Amino acid sequence: MIIARSPLRISLGGGGTDLPSYYREHGGFLIAAAIDKYVYVTAMRPFTPGIYLKYSELERVDSASQVRHPIIREALEMLDFKKPQIEITTLADIPSGTGLGSSGSFTTALLRALCAFKRRPVHSQELAEMACHLEIERLGEPIGKQDQYIAAYGGITCFDFNPDNSVGAKSLDIDTDTLHSLEDNLLLFFTGFSRSASSILADQKSRTRKNDAAMLNNLHYVKELGLRSRDALEAGDPTLFGELMHEHWEHKKKRSGGMSNPQIDEWYALARQNGAIGGKLVGAGGGGFLMFYTEDRERLKESMAVVGLEEVRFRFDFEGTSVSVR
Repeated sequence: MIIARSPLRISLGGGGTDLPSYYREHGGFLIAAAIDKYVYVTAMRPFTPGIYLKYSELERVDSASQVRHPIIREALEMLDFKKPQIEITTLADIPSGTGLGSSGSFTTALLRALCAFKRRPVHSQELAEMACHLEIERLGEPIGKQDQYIAAYGGITCFDFNPDNSVGAKSLDIDTDTLHSLEDNLLLFFTGFSRSASSILADQKSRTRKNDAAMLNNLHYVKELGLRSRDALEAGDPTLFGELMHEHWEHKKKRSGGMSNPQIDEWYALARQNGAIGGKLVGAGGGGFLMFYTEDRERLKESMAVVGLEEVRFRFDFEGTSVSVR
């Protein structure tokens, strides 16, 4: 049995500038961090020919073109499974639609498992590009490249998204104390709302392509905040990073009316009154996880618990997408 594992992620600055509609004209930059919550894909050879799938549904078909799950169908066709005899199962630590990049993590884990099944080596850069090609080009999803790249690479990584479609990756250069401060003082709380990022990102894509001045200026500023966040963390100043995260959220909300809602705004204000220096909704917005940076962890946890929000503990993942054979 082949077991592939891809980490989920949080964004630490510059989110939204990884969409092709923006970076192909202006270049994008963001910081993302892989966390120790995972999507798993197993692949094995069954006794009889065909494709056997176990995810939220069950499928048994004879060819890749008959597969209903779009990502699995495209992955099998990309990797030329012409006479398939394979069983694929998927699992995840956290449900999809919660803003932690689960689709990109699933795609990288699936491709890594299928490459291992075919005994094909694949580097992190190639894996990320394959996943981006599948989701953005083949399926036409209005998404960026952040999720696939951070899942493939792992760590806390700065990405440059260049107009020529190339992507540069470099580990954030922080000391051990700053790393521990981030792990100890970044808190995640599930809002109870799940959502699809597609509608919010489709609106951003459309307005960016039309050179909407408000959207472009917002993304330019968010990119600058991402660069300043990198500088703050590399200078060993996580408190300034928290302040920049608050500034980022105030600008991010202006991109779309669906980015937040009165309940999320109320929780955010409560967190700020109880020790949160800054925070935001992780991902495209509209639901999922609230993330805060605080230097009074217990006070913030208690205030969130009163309104029914429970912390989801995490550590950073520095391995990226991995595979084992058993």
